Amino acid sequence: MKSEPYKFSIDNFSALPNRTVAWDGIRNYQSRNFMRNQMAVGDQAFFYHSCCKEPGIVGIATVSQAAYPDATQFDPQNRHFDPKATLINPRWFNVEITLVSTTRLIPIKELRQYPELSRMRVLQTGNRLSITPVDPAEWRFIMNLL
Repeated sequence: MKSEPYKFSIDNFSALPNRTVAWDGIRNYQSRNFMRNQMAVGDQAFFYHSCCKEPGIVGIATVSQAAYPDATQFDPQNRHFDPKATLINPRWFNVEITLVSTTRLIPIKELRQYPELSRMRVLQTGNRLSITPVDPAEWRFIMNLL
């Protein structure tokens, strides 16, 4: 799960009550589908800083609440408002995640040097998705780097 640290950093995450946040505001259908259809309570995720001087993994989170309609889509005052979304037919969903731990920064440059991670979606050229699945073998490999 990627976030720009100037918007929401690992430090912001750590400072939250219960270290839990609704991962709202996602407005990409593929990322929405990953959350809605594939993420379950107890699943873990890498927390990744993007669009910064040194992008990379900075923490581990767990899904603490399964997908539910993202409230920001219904709020006309919110920048994520979607006039086509209705309570009966919501278009956007979010999960809640809880910070498990911060980690050492594993920069994208380091991740790209390992052949074991060559197919990892977040490392693919042109990837701009804020949420991408991680293969179990990739997860284990990265956990061994920590």
